[in-house]
Parts: sequence; structure tokens; C-alpha cells
Amino acid sequence: MDTPSTTHHEADRDRLADVSVSSGGRVGRICRSPLGWMLIGIVGVGAVSSATATGPGPVPVLGAAVALVVYWAVLRFVARRPTTEIARRGAVREAMLGGGIGLGFIVVSTLLIAAFGGYSFSWAGNGFFSVVASAIAVQAGAAVTEELMFRGLALQALERLFGSRAAVAITALLFGAAHLANPGADAWSGLAIALEAGALLGAAFLWRRSIWFVVGMHFAWNAAEQLLGIPVSGNTERGLLSVHVSGSGLLTGGSFGLEASIVTVLISVALAVPMFVRAHRRGGLLPRQRAAR
Repeated sequence: MDTPSTTHHEADRDRLADVSVSSGGRVGRICRSPLGWMLIGIVGVGAVSSATATGPGPVPVLGAAVALVVYWAVLRFVARRPTTEIARRGAVREAMLGGGIGLGFIVVSTLLIAAFGGYSFSWAGNGFFSVVASAIAVQAGAAVTEELMFRGLALQALERLFGSRAAVAITALLFGAAHLANPGADAWSGLAIALEAGALLGAAFLWRRSIWFVVGMHFAWNAAEQLLGIPVSGNTERGLLSVHVSGSGLLTGGSFGLEASIVTVLISVALAVPMFVRAHRRGGLLPRQRAAR
């Protein structure tokens, strides 16, 4: 037979257990909400990127592989949703298609600026294989981690709250703001990055629903700039060529590089619009009223 004291102790334990379960449930619901898993994922992938982005040799590529595992684990065990956007099936095809578009985007932009007298090039004299290997490692690491954070996590979480169009607009502005601390950045370069990278890559993701596609675009874009000797969002790395800049900063992008050129912005808009149209036709744009909570 229980004594009054024992009964009170057991009642206290029961109340504590109920509070613990309730608190754990609330924490779980917060973590499983779109903003919850977005923030957890961004912190995890961002931590990997910070630790590996400037590492020697293949370290940035290894960091990208770890970031993919972190991304998969957060969406699988926290968000509890499938990760079809990083499916291995078709990954090479999507990356190659995206890479072709990204490379063409940079080549056409560069040729137009050169035709207007803004760019000329000379051989830099750096070691060919060391420069190419460095460009591949650094830009692959940056492309994977940035796309996982901005298109994989932020865009997909925000579109569940506000719809696809608003999610692209918000992530585009965030992407532009994230580059304001780069060398040579100003308000115009931030807006240019928001339009040509944030909006274009957002439209590309909605169209293909593949991280590999936007990673391919991002990688080819940045690697081509580096190899041409053009600053990548203000950051100057060793390239195969050296770029000589003359004329208006609005044409050339100035010290920030190609991405602050009006030519690049206009071409990016011309690419983004048909991608949005294709995404809409494929049912890839999620309106706010249908967004999953």
C-alpha cells in the first residue's frame, strides 16, 4: 500500500515526465518545421564549408562530400522528407547540362564585354595543371556548399511557407547580401548578384528540381571566371589568363569582376525568364496557398 509521501513523489515524477515529453514534443515540432530544419541544415553545412573551403589540395572537395552527408541527414532525420533533389540517378546528366549552361553564360558575357573593349587577355604563365586542379577543387567545394544552403535548404523551406516565387525573391536577396563583404563589393554588385545568381539559380532549381543541375551551373560559372583570370565575386585567384580591364565599371564590373557587369545581369535575366516559364509549365512553382506547413 502506498504511503501519502510515496504517492506525492510518484505524482511529482509523473508531472516531470509529462513536462519532459511535452517539451521534447515542442522542440521536435520546431526542428521539423521548415524554418527549423532550414536553420539546422545551414548551420551544419556552413560549419563544414568554413572548415574546408580554404583547405589545401582536395580538402574543399572532401568538405563538399561531408556537406552532402550533413544535408541528407538533416532532411532525412530532422525534416523527415525525401531528398530527391540529390538523387544519384541522373546526377551526372543534370550536372553536365547545368555546367554547359553556366559555361556558356560566362563565355558569352566575356566575349560581349571584350567586343565592347572592356576586357583583353594575356597568358598568365602559371602552372597549367596546378591552376586547373586548384580551380576545380575550390570552385567545386564552393558550388556544392552554397547550393545546398541557398537552393537546397533556404529556397525549399521558404517556398513551403510563402510559395516558390517569394522564396526565390527572398533567397536571391540573401544571396546578394551574403556577397557584400567580398572585396570590391558595393550596393550595385550586391543587387547584380541577387539578380544574376540568386534569381537565375533559383529559377534553374525550380525548373529542374535538382541540386546537381544548379551545382553544375555554379561550378562551371566560377571555374571559368577563375581560369580566365577574372575575379570571382571580387576574389582574385590564380588563373590561366590575366584579364586587362578598361572602360566603364558598369560594363566590366570593375574590381568586383564580371558579375557586376550590366551585360551579365541582362543575360542572366534573359536566361531566368524561360526557366521560370518552364518551371511553371511543369507544375514546379508552388503557390503560397498550397505551400506545405
